[in-house]
Amino acid sequence: RESTMARIQKKKTESAPPVDKFLKPAVGVALAMLAYYFLKGMTKEIRRIDVNDALALREVFFGEGPSGNDFVVLCHPEAKDGSVGLPISSVFQDSHDDGTAPAEYVLMDCDHVLPDSGKTIYEKFKLNKKKRPTVFVSGKVGPPKQVPEKHLKTGGMLTKLLKQMLEPHAAKIEKTKELKEKCLNKDVCGLLLKGGKPEPYVKHAMANLLGKYPNVQFASIDSSLLFLINLEEHLPEFVPGEHRFVVFKKVSGGLSSGDNETKAEGRLKTSILPLETPGVSFNSMNTLVSDVLNGKKMKKIPALPNIKTRTKKLEESERQKRDRQKDQARRKAQEDQKPPQTFSANDGTKEGRRLERERRRAEHNAKNNVNPKTPEEIAEMERRRRQRMEEEAAKWNIGAEDAPEEGAPVEDENWEEDVEYDDVDEDDEDDDDDEVMDLD
Repeated sequence: RESTMARIQKKKTESAPPVDKFLKPAVGVALAMLAYYFLKGMTKEIRRIDVNDALALREVFFGEGPSGNDFVVLCHPEAKDGSVGLPISSVFQDSHDDGTAPAEYVLMDCDHVLPDSGKTIYEKFKLNKKKRPTVFVSGKVGPPKQVPEKHLKTGGMLTKLLKQMLEPHAAKIEKTKELKEKCLNKDVCGLLLKGGKPEPYVKHAMANLLGKYPNVQFASIDSSLLFLINLEEHLPEFVPGEHRFVVFKKVSGGLSSGDNETKAEGRLKTSILPLETPGVSFNSMNTLVSDVLNGKKMKKIPALPNIKTRTKKLEESERQKRDRQKDQARRKAQEDQKPPQTFSANDGTKEGRRLERERRRAEHNAKNNVNPKTPEEIAEMERRRRQRMEEEAAKWNIGAEDAPEEGAPVEDENWEEDVEYDDVDEDDEDDDDDEVMDLD
């Protein structure tokens, strides 16, 4: 029976794996974590500005220095009496460690009293001390400007804001006020009128222009949705999907209305140079901007552009303006091609009478050997004429010494003595009455 039954095999018990199989990976992970924390602790120390160094302060506040950098400043009190001091804000530290923002990160004791004004740095630049951490941006970009609290939640948010503020980029325009402030009031401004969503090559071209011309303001507007009154008729006609480009150059004036200390700038006037070729490219836009900077003659526009929502009514109005301009140019070209008209005699028209006067004047000058007077001679004749008029007027004017005393009559009291009357005989009067016929 035992031979007929299958022998049941005993289940083997598995032994635990050797420890050395897990030891090496664990050691590797531990070393990697130690290296991470070690390198994190070795981050570059943030420089502290010496508040007693006036040149260093002016470089940070106003960008007056050889470096020409922008600065991101954390108001952080300096440790005293050998104490450790307050820790640096983690938001500021993380943004500094990221290293992609185009600015130098520094620390500064904003409670320091400036000797010139007697105010603290907080008071001098109107920084809100209650908003923590207190971070401001200054340097080449301008005087200190505090970073809003909503951008100080994480280091990434601060870095993103700094890139938007400090990296060159084209200003986005949607309103007339933005157009005047961000473009027309600048010395030179290149405006891209997008006919739709810009292609990658257009973005790349604008980025290259921003890098090549740091002193030129660039801006963009969606002309598929917005209409620029007083400008569209000077540009190529709008075609959906096609982009246009124009360069503005300020002629005079500005947006400042003036106050007690500054004078008003006057009405803002500008001139334009549009890109006449259809479509845009880096080469065409680069050539246009270069021509403007080199002094190429531009066209003055009588009124500043205004932004409105694009409608069919505005498009029709602009189309009519274009037609009128074409008609005027065609008539002018036809008039220029006509030979000059000659008049053998005065035909009664205004032009005929003018030509007749000129002909007679020329004949008179030739006959009497009269040379045309120069502008200087004409001005001298006018001066003498006015002098004679003043001399004649002085003879008729009554001076203060010739006027009668106050209250005295103007007439002469003895005027009756100088008047002689003829004696009239009463008999003559009767004779005259007898000569009258009675018709009754």
